[in-house]
Amino acid sequence: MRLNRETIKDRAAWEKIGVRPPYFDLDEVEKNTKEQPKWVHFGGGNIFRGFVAAVLQNLLEEGKEDTGINVIELFDYEVIDKVYKPYDNLSIAVTIKPDGDFEKRIIASVMEALKGDPSHPDWERAKEIFRNPSLQLASLTITEKGYNIEDQAGNLFPQVMEDMKNGPVSPQTSMGKVAALLYERFKAGRLPIALLSLDNFSRNGEKLYSSVKRISEEWVKNGLVEKDFIDYLEKDVAFPWSMIDKIVPGPSEFIKEHLEKLGIGGMEIFVTSKRTHIAPFVNMEWAQYLVIEDSFPNGRPKLEGADRNVFLTDRETVEKAERMKVTTCLNPLHTALAIFGCLLGYKKIADEMKDPLLKKLVEGVGEEGIKVAVDPGIINPREFLNEVINIRLPNPYLPDTPQRIATDTSQKMPIRFGETIKAYHERPDLDPRNLKYIPLVIAGWCRYLMGIDDEGREMQLSPDPLLENLRSYVSKIKFGDPESTDDHLKPILSSQQLFRVNLYEVGLGEKIEELFKKMITGPRAVRKTLEEVVGREDG
Repeated sequence: MRLNRETIKDRAAWEKIGVRPPYFDLDEVEKNTKEQPKWVHFGGGNIFRGFVAAVLQNLLEEGKEDTGINVIELFDYEVIDKVYKPYDNLSIAVTIKPDGDFEKRIIASVMEALKGDPSHPDWERAKEIFRNPSLQLASLTITEKGYNIEDQAGNLFPQVMEDMKNGPVSPQTSMGKVAALLYERFKAGRLPIALLSLDNFSRNGEKLYSSVKRISEEWVKNGLVEKDFIDYLEKDVAFPWSMIDKIVPGPSEFIKEHLEKLGIGGMEIFVTSKRTHIAPFVNMEWAQYLVIEDSFPNGRPKLEGADRNVFLTDRETVEKAERMKVTTCLNPLHTALAIFGCLLGYKKIADEMKDPLLKKLVEGVGEEGIKVAVDPGIINPREFLNEVINIRLPNPYLPDTPQRIATDTSQKMPIRFGETIKAYHERPDLDPRNLKYIPLVIAGWCRYLMGIDDEGREMQLSPDPLLENLRSYVSKIKFGDPESTDDHLKPILSSQQLFRVNLYEVGLGEKIEELFKKMITGPRAVRKTLEEVVGREDG
């Protein structure tokens, strides 16, 4: 049996093999979506298909909504060719429960999948959608780097400068494309809309607004768009903040084989030329949280109660929930495991949690962060942290890898560790110099950047937009020679772009350097340093 619009009409056949088919009229929803689109999503990756699209599907099946989602992929167009077009925009979502049970469901809420490429015919359709008064929101899951328009030193990226110079006609960057489509909506009569970032970082809506506005201001300055476009962005476009949480690893061979044993064909796993790992199925954990600021100037879907742990609330509550997760209770723990997992040769996050040293490390990182976490009221931070450490990260059935989590670590450092260090520095009752576990993770990251594992072997590093720049500093340091560290880490550890503060000015720079030196003395020095710092009891 193949996954397509024809086969899913036979609901009984899918139910017989334990896969829940969609329970709404696809033809009717497709017609409504084409004529009166309400929801566009930028970024057609795994968390979108497994979580965001599933939230809308619930509303479709309950009769609370009658239109689907239009997807616009801004970066990796092969995703459209590999897993959208051949499967009629359908996906199989496989939820992996902690007891090893699989919950399988066909996600069918995506009605149209477009390439966000100004040189492709799809771009005209994208502009048409944005000119439609019915459009209520455009959400995004494009990862943190998609919003960045500057490098580590605060210089504009060359492509961003090109977009600023050329205007909205043929933008190449994600933020340029979003701004160009908003300009279409502005020209259609200042039509209101919400741009909802669903990416994993602090104040995501604010960052989205800042990047779009900066590009747009250059367009105004260069006479490429009307001055009133900035007024439109400020008054008619909302940029609600959000907190999203669901671990969605890359597609697993084990899940692929499981689906094939059920008789489902065509479940290939693809790796695109841009290194996106994707398949017609999505595997993900059971736990999930979605907290959204309720700011939608043109209306919104009835999201309240659309799925487990979906909350519509005010900005302050969103920020508290997001900071709790991103700076304390999950993301810093994930990054710590990613860094040391790569160095120590682990291939699964769950296996790392069986290592007493690494379990104690993430417990320590969590405890250091929770001192500055604010209770959002809707989610208890201590209960959330306990769930992460004792249930979510150790889930042996979740095929998550440290190598995946290590992707774009430079973009994550400011949020996952910098915010906590900064909070310690600003609080009169706390001192960043007393931190033990977070400096160890930062030292571990610098050690990771050398591209040598704990056995002294060459190690492939995960993609990162600043990798070349960061490697230029550590490449001057010799493995086995701590004294060669010299001042080479200073450009990294003094960067406020990377850590929100200059780590030397808050008393952590030298401490991190010393930990780093211990980790490069020779093979197995990383584990030895972990034993010394983490294994040692306080007091």
